[in-house]
Amino acid sequence: MKTIPKEISESALVDGASVFRHYWSVILPLLRPPLAALSVLMTTWIYNEFFWAIVLIKSDDKRPITSALGRLQGEYVTDFNLLAAGAIMAALPTLIIFLILKRQFVSGLTLGSTKG
Repeated sequence: MKTIPKEISESALVDGASVFRHYWSVILPLLRPPLAALSVLMTTWIYNEFFWAIVLIKSDDKRPITSALGRLQGEYVTDFNLLAAGAIMAALPTLIIFLILKRQFVSGLTLGSTKG
């Protein structure tokens, strides 16, 4: 938010925009790309809390899907078909969020880069 020029905010105030209107019409559209990139990354990080689920939750019926996938692997036998299907099901919510916010995600990641 520090990179938004003050002239944009000042022009909205000169035009008579209220604080809410200034935030909703000027600041929020400029923040959409970084917020989309942050939401995709935070969703991925929170959704993949594999280590804490193994350490803190002992009952199998309350484990998240990512730590339950680790329990599908046996010592001597592993059903790779079931493991692959579970991995796809675990990755679907993150993939859907990324596909919805793909344009904002890419522009949010390249926000600080310079052209040329």
